[in-house]
Amino acid sequence: MKRLVFLLPLLILVVVAGFFLVGFERDPRLIPSPMIDKPAPAFSLAGLRNGDGPVSNARFDGKVTLVNFFASWCVPCRVEHPLLMELARAGTVQIVGINYKDKPQDALGWLRQLGDPYTAIGADNDGRAAIDWGVYGVPESYLVDKQGRIRFKHVGPITEDVWRKDMQPMIKELSR
Repeated sequence: MKRLVFLLPLLILVVVAGFFLVGFERDPRLIPSPMIDKPAPAFSLAGLRNGDGPVSNARFDGKVTLVNFFASWCVPCRVEHPLLMELARAGTVQIVGINYKDKPQDALGWLRQLGDPYTAIGADNDGRAAIDWGVYGVPESYLVDKQGRIRFKHVGPITEDVWRKDMQPMIKELSR
């Protein structure tokens, strides 16, 4: 009995340590999204820029679209921005931006400084659209097919590797 009393806390410690080790090995960007292969959530946001008008699902307009949630205060957003600029210059995919919980003047200044890769930008001031899309934090990006269904989600900044291995082949496939 005394041996069992001594071993029980040790056994509990080993089990808890095992859960922590398994949890720390998982990359949160690899958590599958329940949104994949489902219609993109309906949204309608005020445009960030003059001339954007309301930004909604209608902006997808039967085109493969990269929906990118970003903010001027987001350091990883700054990291991915040059790649988004490159994609916009190449015309590879339509990019719709959703500016997340940001001051409009800060976002517009950020875009003036770094460049503007977006065909339209919606202002998600209260974060409701992000909640509907299942956004954990910015940056997050979604590939939406011509039928308006989410086909891919990426959490974190888009890197050359992610673009080359995951997104570019999928865009080619979806564009057919």
